[in-house]
Amino acid sequence: MNLKSQTFSSTRKPKNFNNPERFIEGWYWVIPSQNLRVGEVKPVTILGRELVIFRGKDKRVVTFDAYCPHMGAHLAEGKVEGNGLRCFFHHWKFDGEGMCTDIPCLDTPPSLKLQSWPTAEKYGMIWVWTGEIPQQPLPFIPELEQKECDIAISSHFLMNCHPNVVMINAIDAQHLNTVHKLPLEIIFESQQLNENAIIFTNTTPIKESSFFIKLIRLFYKNPITYSVCYWYGSIGIVTLGPDFFHIHTMFAARLDAGGKAEGQILLMVKKRKGLFGGLCNRVVLWLTKIAGKYFLMGDIKVVQTIQFDFKTPIKADQSIMQFINHVEKQQSLMWGTWEETRSRDAEESKLKREKWRDTMSND
Repeated sequence: MNLKSQTFSSTRKPKNFNNPERFIEGWYWVIPSQNLRVGEVKPVTILGRELVIFRGKDKRVVTFDAYCPHMGAHLAEGKVEGNGLRCFFHHWKFDGEGMCTDIPCLDTPPSLKLQSWPTAEKYGMIWVWTGEIPQQPLPFIPELEQKECDIAISSHFLMNCHPNVVMINAIDAQHLNTVHKLPLEIIFESQQLNENAIIFTNTTPIKESSFFIKLIRLFYKNPITYSVCYWYGSIGIVTLGPDFFHIHTMFAARLDAGGKAEGQILLMVKKRKGLFGGLCNRVVLWLTKIAGKYFLMGDIKVVQTIQFDFKTPIKADQSIMQFINHVEKQQSLMWGTWEETRSRDAEESKLKREKWRDTMSND
């Protein structure tokens, strides 16, 4: 579905986009997989909610709310037993689904269940779904959906702005010319992948005057790809390169306290066969990491000090306006409680209507 015809009114304040109290229901990164060994339990705080994660004997990662339903002891003080977790305080045990299976002083434990959250691993990271049942798959690059890839976890970041603001940087056509001085006129076309994912692709060729492009043209004549696939308004996957060798960079951010963005940068490339293919990918990922740090230096200065206020959008900002519209249509949750905002919005609207009626009746 082409979204070019969509428009955004700067006079209408977005409810989801750049809102420090809201985030989109979806998959969010927790920690690198290698940081959680079999039999280990750790406390984590994600999107304002305190959780515990542990890896059982079967190597599966499980995520619970942090506090025991008995007296509120923190479960990260407990220990992993088999594929379950036992609380340190009174030794209540919970299985991988959160069901209480053992209380030492009782023959039969009561029927109670911890709040558990869908958890998965991909790209070398542990991910948690912030709702009851995952409505969408883990974020993926469309061209690599069914393919293996080599991964490098590049760096961790904390930015002084909302994840949504961090994300629009990749489709801000003006800044690609002003900050990065790229030798091309960027024009994006957008296509919705599903309710929670949208792709922006540049359709214009790079100008031949660039020395780098002249060098590439000795070996490759077709247009160079530049596209960005967004998931949940806070994960952006940038794809760059000629058709035969695409490099993908994932910026996975999540909303932190005070409206800040905490994230991980992941580099990935399609897995190649054999020893030579593996070595080639390692070199490419290493070079991409170095080039990425250099390329992002100017952007980091901006996003660390920006006070985002999109008052005067112009035609060149069309892709950003489309992204904002996309975020506005998704189901949002409240930071900290993870409650759905649509029901809360409905309650607030109802209260406003009732207050208006009361005012009218008192006149």
